[in-house]
Amino acid sequence: DFVTQAKADCYFTNGTEKVRFVVRFIFNLEEYARFDSDLGMFVALTELGKPDAELWNSRPDILARSRASVDMLCRRNYKLGAPFTVGRR
Repeated sequence: DFVTQAKADCYFTNGTEKVRFVVRFIFNLEEYARFDSDLGMFVALTELGKPDAELWNSRPDILARSRASVDMLCRRNYKLGAPFTVGRR
């Protein structure tokens, strides 16, 4: 048996002034590749991740969609959730 996962996180500084989007790709509890919006590309963290990162970085459509996730997912979800979360600190 094996487990594969993709975990996406949004990191916010000063509201949505600075937003970082990170997607982690995990195989059997080991992160093997990630997309980091601060870098704007996929990075292999293990040998297993090299072929995937190279493929994803060679595909302009995948890179564009991943880079756009800062606005499409993070900032959008922040605006939707802020009324329920920001004031509860």
